[in-house]
Parts: sequence; C-alpha cells; structure tokens
Amino acid sequence: MEPVTAYIGIGSNVGDRLGYLQQAVDHLSRMPDTYVTGVSRVYMTEPFGDPDQERYFNAVVEVRTSLDPAEFRARCKAIEHELGRPDQYRRWSPRTIDLDILLYGDRCIKNELLVIPHAEMHRRKFVLVPLLDIANPLHPRLHHPIAELLKSCDDRSAPVRLVEKLKIGQV
Repeated sequence: MEPVTAYIGIGSNVGDRLGYLQQAVDHLSRMPDTYVTGVSRVYMTEPFGDPDQERYFNAVVEVRTSLDPAEFRARCKAIEHELGRPDQYRRWSPRTIDLDILLYGDRCIKNELLVIPHAEMHRRKFVLVPLLDIANPLHPRLHHPIAELLKSCDDRSAPVRLVEKLKIGQV
C-alpha cells in the first residue's frame, strides 16, 4: 500500500501521564511500516465525563504509514493494551493511555471497527489545538482545514495549557 499521513490523538489521565504519552510515541516509532514524522506539544485538559478524574495530558502524533487502516487500528489497540488499558472500559473513564486515529490520509471510513475521520474531533479543542502544532490538514468529510474548525469549535472547556513536548525516537 502507498504510504499515507495519519494523525493519532493520544491521551492519559492515570499515573505518570507524561510517561505514558512518551511510551506511546516510542511504540508508534517502532511500529512496522510506520514512521513518526511529528509530535505536538502536550496539553493538560479537563476530563470528559466524571469531573472527579485527574486532568488529561493530550498530544497528537503525525505518522507516515503503509499499513492499511484496520491493521493500523489493531496495532494502536495493541499499544494501548501493552500500556495497561483494559480491553473493556467505561466510556470517558480514567485511562493510562488512549490512542485515537483522527485522520488517515483523506480517507473516510465508517464501519463497526473504524470511524475515520474521528467522529468528534472537530468538537474537541484538546484534539484541534495540538493537531495545529504540527499540521493544518483538510478534514476530509467536513472539507475545512483544522484551523477553521477550531475557530468554529463549540467546545467550552477551559483553555488547553501547554505542558511540554514529547520526543521522537526515544526507544
């Protein structure tokens, strides 16, 4: 398969949040037929769901991959599992790590396993702001660049705050 650029949202709100994000980037760097080409800054954000949770650390990773979308998703799920996320979990519950495929080239996919572009990304500042750190791609379904989507985003959560930058290739 011809390589495509994909963007993965990563987040953690349990334990060593920054450490889990760095481990996720490291695992993505070792994924076959996949190269990490960019990593956003890390932002601390309010949790969705239960307000008594710790704040999330969020970032976005840019990769070039030759894996098909289903295999890429399976490998992202394996990284989550390896970093302590259970197979079954309550929506918006605390987690050691979360990897969400935001965009996969200009593909639009919707089936029982995959929804690409991510169905809620245009409504979440904690996705749009870090994504703009590294790129301003066109949303393939909404046909607007990410910067425009951020301007019209109705997310009223507290502004995201810069924490720090992750490193590429820390294995």
